[in-house]
This record gives sequence, structure tokens and C-alpha cells, in this order.
Amino acid sequence: MTDPRPEITQLLRSGAAGRDALLERIYDELRGIAVARMRSERGHHTLQATALLHEAWMRLVGDTRMSWQDRGHFYSAASEAMRRVLVDHARRAGRVKRGGSARRVTLGAAEAELELEPERMLALDFALEQLGAEDERAAAVASLRFLTGLSVEDTAKALNASVRTIHRDWNYARARLAQLIDGT
Repeated sequence: MTDPRPEITQLLRSGAAGRDALLERIYDELRGIAVARMRSERGHHTLQATALLHEAWMRLVGDTRMSWQDRGHFYSAASEAMRRVLVDHARRAGRVKRGGSARRVTLGAAEAELELEPERMLALDFALEQLGAEDERAAAVASLRFLTGLSVEDTAKALNASVRTIHRDWNYARARLAQLIDGT
């Protein structure tokens, strides 16, 4: 598949020199992903979408050895960085015992609005790590769809795979993650 925005790929490959220009070009897209991701967090979350985006960006560019091969590689890295920020935030929040009703995580459509309590976020993180050890592509699909909110078509483009393959991996990933989270 060819990149519909080749200038983005060029900026990704230009290393540290192109990172400011890259952020300027894709900031709105990344912010949209962060906003979508924050919709799935609990309503009283103290982290805002802009803070999530900025923290994830700092983690992405903080590793000066990091270079991205293409948009798919970059969005996978961005998804992972956002997940890590939220997991770290959940760990900090989980240090203090919290009452209230935890909500069940439904691994349905990426657009579904979910609320993840810190304990469930940590369980999802652990399950994604296990899934990644079992099936790397299915874990990448789950991260891009569930955590980043990309559509099936955008996920297929990002991973340079067919839409049918992404549907199959997404169905498998949802079922396997549900098993891993529920401990069955």
C-alpha cells in the first residue's frame, strides 16, 4: 500500500530534524486520537486529552534513537505511548484505594464509549502484553482500534494489511483479550 500522505513519511524518516515539522503536520490528528481515547476513560479522570497527547509525544521523541519506518510504525508507537501514559496514570491512581462501582470493559467497537477504572486499565494493559507475546499483529490491531480509535480501514493502512485480515485479527483480539481479562 502506498502512503496517501508521503510528506508525513518523509518527515518520519528525517529523524530529530523533522520532528517539530511532523508534530505541526499531525497535531490535530493525534489530538483527535487522544480525545477519542479519553472518552473511554472514567468520567472523573484527572488527565486531559491534550496532556495525554503531550506526554505521549514527549515519550516518543524522548528516545532519540527512535526512528519510524512509516505511518503504521509511527501510529503503533503513538498508540503504545498513549497506553503507557494511561497505565502509569492508573497505577498512580490505584495506589490509593478507591471505592465505587467498577465498570465492565466491553471490547466492542472502537467508537463505543467505555469507562475504565484504574484496575481495569491495568488488567487491559496486562492482557495486551500477553496478547502481544502470542500474536503481535493482533495486539497491534487491538491497540490501534481499541486504544487509538482508528477505523478498520485506517488500521489496515497503518499496518499495510487487508481490511479482511484486520477484521479477522480484531475479532480474535477482542475474544482473546476478554479471556485474558476475565481469567478464563
